[in-house]
Amino acid sequence: MWLKPVNTLLLRRRLIKPLVFALCGMPFIQLALGAFGVQGFSLGANPVEMLLHSCGKWALNLLLITLCVTPLAHISGWRALFAYRRMLGLFAFFYACMHLTIYLVLDQSMLWSAIIEDVLERPYITLGFSAWLMLLPLALTSTKGMIRRLGQRWTQLHRLIYPASILVTWHFYWQVKQDVREPLYYIAALALLLGWRLYRQRTRARSRA
Repeated sequence: MWLKPVNTLLLRRRLIKPLVFALCGMPFIQLALGAFGVQGFSLGANPVEMLLHSCGKWALNLLLITLCVTPLAHISGWRALFAYRRMLGLFAFFYACMHLTIYLVLDQSMLWSAIIEDVLERPYITLGFSAWLMLLPLALTSTKGMIRRLGQRWTQLHRLIYPASILVTWHFYWQVKQDVREPLYYIAALALLLGWRLYRQRTRARSRA
């Protein structure tokens, strides 16, 4: 009887986790190949803009995928999904860091006067940077040691993912100049994910009462 959970654990560690890691890293590899001019991986006429937007989009995608883990695990009953939540969240932060680095180094050439002026003229940049600051402590405290050390405070701290997700989605909506249909899809997805959590919280509160 004990062989089944052991085999499941080995399958998750040796096959599924590396597969999830490879899938999350694939967009970065494709962008890197395009940046180095590898044939078949063109970044288009404006490579900096392509890198900037692609990394930002993947940060948002993975952030929402991370938020999908909890409802999917509860609805399906497959608790093993929680084993991938931390990896997905760290990849979301990785792409957010790449997005910020490309903006500072390639887009603005580290000219702080131009960066400050850009922030003042474009509030959506302030939203994006604020979201990154919220994600930073989550990434720094994602280790098992920090989870044990912080205890209940760790759970409270990692609730920052909710306002950070709102700011990232808002950042994406504001930076789109014409066709806002795509950001509206993200807003709807985020509203659904947060709405499910609110509904579940209220249901649990009523059952306790």
